[in-house]
Amino acid sequence: MKIDLVGMGSGTPGSLTVQGLAALRGAGLIIGARRLLEKLPDGCTGNRALLYKAEEICALLQTTPAVQVAVAYSGDTGFYSGAAALCRALDAQGLAYTVHPGLSSVQLMAAALGRPWQGWKLVSAHGCTCAPAAVCGADAPTFFLTGGIETPAALCAKLTQSGCGEVAATVGENLGTDDQRLVAGTVQELAQQQFAALSVLLVEPCPVLSRRVPGLPDEAFLRGKTPMTKQEVRAAVLAKLAVRPGDTLWDVGAGTGSVSVEMALAAPQGEVWAAECDADACELIRQNRIKFAAENLHLCEGTAPAVLADWPAPDAAFIGGSKGNLRAIVDAALEVNPSVRLCISAIALETLQQAIAALAAHGLTAQVTQIAVSRTKAAGSLHLLMANNPVFLIVRE
Repeated sequence: MKIDLVGMGSGTPGSLTVQGLAALRGAGLIIGARRLLEKLPDGCTGNRALLYKAEEICALLQTTPAVQVAVAYSGDTGFYSGAAALCRALDAQGLAYTVHPGLSSVQLMAAALGRPWQGWKLVSAHGCTCAPAAVCGADAPTFFLTGGIETPAALCAKLTQSGCGEVAATVGENLGTDDQRLVAGTVQELAQQQFAALSVLLVEPCPVLSRRVPGLPDEAFLRGKTPMTKQEVRAAVLAKLAVRPGDTLWDVGAGTGSVSVEMALAAPQGEVWAAECDADACELIRQNRIKFAAENLHLCEGTAPAVLADWPAPDAAFIGGSKGNLRAIVDAALEVNPSVRLCISAIALETLQQAIAALAAHGLTAQVTQIAVSRTKAAGSLHLLMANNPVFLIVRE
């Protein structure tokens, strides 16, 4: 069997490469999404299957009598395309295939604007939550592949809330088709408009907050009278958790949200779920979320572990407060992900003992680190060291 994966660009026959067109016309079976199957060029077989999931396509390939099969994809097969998953599935089954790339939406946008795109930052917000202010930079435009709830207007609304409302941006609708349209304006202006489902967004360089991650200065946060994890401890927590850009993260007992914010900035393509039961602390978390443009930070007001029930499984979790429910919180995190990277903070010896016991109940060994930080305070012409409370960080080995 000959298998071809074809990038159809904008989905119009005129945007196909010569090789892609030949593969489609030579196929005895064409597989793809409805929009693409309805726009196939003349001369293609009428034997078509409306499928797009890799496992379903592989199952059909096992039973079809066709000797030449083409699988159609929109845009380019190498730019946030479902072709990647099918390639891996075909590799696993030992099936040979040929990939024919197509015109990507970023190429079509650059061509429509008459600009090069090699310096653009490329981000997919298609079918996933996106924190645009966390990924936009001051040194280059940012291109967003949009879709689902993350429309160009929704992304622009988030950027406006983060203080980037006056930044210039352009929306490209139905690129590469007869209905192509470019809409330019400020981010704030575009947030008030509606656009076609097939749209992309280009945001010009944005002013960015001065950030040091991990370990933002304590005074950078709004804190009121709520206890806060101090700068040096926060830096150690993120190091212990080994936060990665796409991680799903938990912060239980979030306080002012200082750790939650640091997590959100360190994982701009991921999500942070924060639990806090104190109403005043929750309001501080909301304010700090806005201040640091941490749109990927989700706050749930309530007591753990009950409030954790509907959360997605974490890659890493920080437990800064437990209201006496430490064992149950550890159980909840390990139940949804036995490999979760855990870090528990404690200032009381009793909490330290509870953390070690909670991990031991799962057959896990605890690694304990004590952090004792002192800072200088001027006393006349002298500088004295003033000690903060020692903090224990307990992680699983």
